[in-house]
Amino acid sequence: MLSEVQKKEIQEAYSRFLKSRGLTARPAQKQMIAAVARTLAAAAVPRSETDDLHPAVGVVEAGTGTGKTIAYLLAAIPLARAQECRLVLSTATVALQEQLINKDLPEVEAHTGLPMRYRLAKGRGRYLCLNKVEGHLEQQGLLGQMALYEDEAAEKLPDDVLQLYQQLMDSYASGQWDGDRDALADEVDDAIWRPLTSDHMQCSNRRCLNFSACPFYRARDRLEEADVIVANHDLVLADLALGGGAILPEPEKTIYIFDEGHHLADKASGHFAFGARLEGSRRLLKSAQKQLTQLVTETGSPVQLADPVERLHRPFEEMGLALEQLELLLRPLFAESVKDRYRFAQGRVPDPLLEPCFSLGQAADRAQQHLEQVVDLLKEAMEGGIADIPRAVAERWFPQIGSLLGRVQQIAWLAHAYARPDPEGSSPTARWINRIESPAGEDLELRSAPVSAADTLSEHLWKVCHAAVITSATLTALGRFDQLFSALGLSPQTSALRLNSPFDYANCGVLQVPAMRTDPGQPDAHTDEVLEYLNTELKSVAAALVLFSSWRQMRSVLDQLDESIKNSVLAQGQYSKQETLRLHRERVDEDKRSIIFGLASFAEGVDLPGRYLTDVFITKLPFSVPDDPVDATMAEWIEQRGGNAFTDWTVPAASMRLTQAVGRLLRTEQDRGRVVLLDRRVVTRRYGRQLLDSLPPFRREIN
Repeated sequence: MLSEVQKKEIQEAYSRFLKSRGLTARPAQKQMIAAVARTLAAAAVPRSETDDLHPAVGVVEAGTGTGKTIAYLLAAIPLARAQECRLVLSTATVALQEQLINKDLPEVEAHTGLPMRYRLAKGRGRYLCLNKVEGHLEQQGLLGQMALYEDEAAEKLPDDVLQLYQQLMDSYASGQWDGDRDALADEVDDAIWRPLTSDHMQCSNRRCLNFSACPFYRARDRLEEADVIVANHDLVLADLALGGGAILPEPEKTIYIFDEGHHLADKASGHFAFGARLEGSRRLLKSAQKQLTQLVTETGSPVQLADPVERLHRPFEEMGLALEQLELLLRPLFAESVKDRYRFAQGRVPDPLLEPCFSLGQAADRAQQHLEQVVDLLKEAMEGGIADIPRAVAERWFPQIGSLLGRVQQIAWLAHAYARPDPEGSSPTARWINRIESPAGEDLELRSAPVSAADTLSEHLWKVCHAAVITSATLTALGRFDQLFSALGLSPQTSALRLNSPFDYANCGVLQVPAMRTDPGQPDAHTDEVLEYLNTELKSVAAALVLFSSWRQMRSVLDQLDESIKNSVLAQGQYSKQETLRLHRERVDEDKRSIIFGLASFAEGVDLPGRYLTDVFITKLPFSVPDDPVDATMAEWIEQRGGNAFTDWTVPAASMRLTQAVGRLLRTEQDRGRVVLLDRRVVTRRYGRQLLDSLPPFRREIN
């Protein structure tokens, strides 16, 4: 456990921080410091491989105003150094990453005297790939001279995009920009930025001619100097999927703090979700055959390259046949339906589909093997090890073949997810088909996603990391940690602490449930009444947030809103989230009325203290969408095991989302305001009392 020396170091650091900032100790903050310290100290206890309970993984729910960020930093920084580990702070939002790097860590360093070196870690997708930009500029130059084929003419980029690419290269070359997308003065559209980045399948690492100047690897080198690394959940999970230690430090020598930890389960499930379009995949295979033939021709047809390329013809052909067979079997599912989605009940794929899925997976596996040979040969050529393949040619082709390998790998994973039944007793995989419109016409997209990533997180994170703490202002559902433990694959005996907010909710805020004539079960009538209510109430507010459960309802209300109010509305979709919040603050500073209309993403991660937010309107209880394939499959699994999906899963999940939404109102002890819930199901339904009682103790006004 904690040594006296460690206790003293943490206590003295906290005292210095409070004294330097002119603050007084908060009881809940002291409790959290102690809880985090105890969890991390337990990492020194030897663990049995058969022990399900990891003694060095802990959970802390810390209500708004606890000061949780400072609490976990003061406990974790000294203990990470004492245990010769590096500290990875993982968040779900860019806003919290920026707060950690620009505010919290500098403050701790300045006011505690704790020595530290900290850096922000990002994935390759946030950095410019010099090879990609050079390739695009070179290709466009050639296309501009003479487009031999119609498809080449279509690929000619607009002049303004080409000019931007050149400006980015010039800015990086002159040292005015470090290649980080987030450091650009102006926002770059995703469609323009994405072609300029790489991933681990396309990146040739040290073999690249631009390796020494690569923005990503320069940033990664700086990570080696850091004791504290700020990352996000996606990057941590991507690193673990690569075996750990590929981008971030090795898990065995890492202490993880997962802030905004309520996102971790969904992020993990998303990392094991696969998708592929049938017609799009067939076009990919045809295009790949042409690409590979061109590669062999450009390299002079060396036998070591020509052989694996030749061997790819058969598996590509078999993949194409399997894709055609699947389309023939799946088309009838949509023949008499106007819906654009078909979900397989309980995630079970019908027997007739299993054989073509199995064949597709087998053929894709063989294609992967041959493509990996091609990739390995190109790598060797880039190191000068193959005289028959010019290095420049290998350098140019490597990203394209790496990308092709990644696409084939995705098809293989998806096919296996369909062909292999879920293990008996384990949580199921949701499987469904989307009918989509593409520029080439209608296509069918196969999708799969696990309803739970609990086993994966247990195996690849909790059992291998040195220590970890999961924290957030909202981790419990209906006041319990059960759902979190289940979703994250944690033992029910995991150490967990719930710390209430120090705010005086009863005197600072009110929760109103107005008398409503309609129920959200009557969507059109309810939307009309919401519009009627907002047209009256929003005339007298100064700074408000209105949260909707669907785009349809938000747009319907916005279209019919009184013009005098509509002029004050900043609706989600008009600007980025950060720009919306910036414009809102600017309007409030100018004493102008400002109202934000938003969906679920505005129900959390929005920090508008004081006069920036005085009224929060929630139009409907945030139940999950009934036809979401993953939630529907989870519901079936719960029912199959004798549970009640609504009470065991849907209501607790809605409770957590509602608590997050309500949490937007009071951000400091001086804040005042009200939350208005335009959904009387909290009064008329049996579960309503549970939802109300799980919210902060606002004064209630229920009509």
